[in-house]
Amino acid sequence: MPELQRLRPDHAPALFAFEHENREYFAKSVPDRGDAYFAEFDTRHVALLAEQAAGTCHFHVLVDAEGAVLGRVNLVDVADGEAELGYRIAEGATGRGLATDAVRQLCGVAAANYGLTALRAATDADNAGSRAVLERTGFSLMGEVALLPEGRMEARYFREL
Repeated sequence: MPELQRLRPDHAPALFAFEHENREYFAKSVPDRGDAYFAEFDTRHVALLAEQAAGTCHFHVLVDAEGAVLGRVNLVDVADGEAELGYRIAEGATGRGLATDAVRQLCGVAAANYGLTALRAATDADNAGSRAVLERTGFSLMGEVALLPEGRMEARYFREL
């Protein structure tokens, strides 16, 4: 069973591989990170760990028994007892309930370890899989908004912990 782990320095190689191998897949549903993300990955990883140490974000990876990253589940913009939840699962690991399990776990960690009382999340309104994950894990739809200039619709969710 994959394990949810708080991001550490030694996750960098497996996390880079995860992002690189799934780049085209992720770009189908979220904006591409761009070439600079990969060129500056090591510097960015160090910066993420600094944000985490400051308590403004909490980053997690879902790893298999061999240490390969199967997904990311993150809490960003931590303030006033709330944070924004974001997640992505490798293309080859979808359809197995990993996102649902990881989000459930992180909701517990958010309350118990980080003292958070509520989470927000957003997904493309057409992303039925992501919407289902949020709904199965206790998030309530708050509404949909158009994002400009892209013109796509985003569904926004909220969950008290």
